[in-house]
Amino acid sequence: MEISKTILGYIIYLPIVLFLTLYVGKTLFKNSIIYMNDIFKNREELAAATNTLFKIGFYLLNIGFALLILKLSLHENSTQQLIEALSFKIGKYTIYLGIMLFIHLFLFFRGKKKSKKAISESYDH
Repeated sequence: MEISKTILGYIIYLPIVLFLTLYVGKTLFKNSIIYMNDIFKNREELAAATNTLFKIGFYLLNIGFALLILKLSLHENSTQQLIEALSFKIGKYTIYLGIMLFIHLFLFFRGKKKSKKAISESYDH
């Protein structure tokens, strides 16, 4: 019994996007704890908890989006069409994941800036 190209596409697509999501998330949140500790001065427990909540939200949002765009529409059952469809779908997801990474970095830098501003204002009063 031959497996259809669409099912094969799902078997290829899902591990790739899950790996990308987990790799980017692990890297982002391993390094973002530094920013969280800076934002939440001397409150490491709060920084770690906030970082964990960001991480869970990141995974839920990105894995949810990957599943939402899962559908492969192959008009022919050809290998070429499967490769092109996977290339487009994984490429689109990778761009989305990169945008999400930069949004999180923006939020970390914004939080750091607000924290620094609040500290300088407390010294002024």
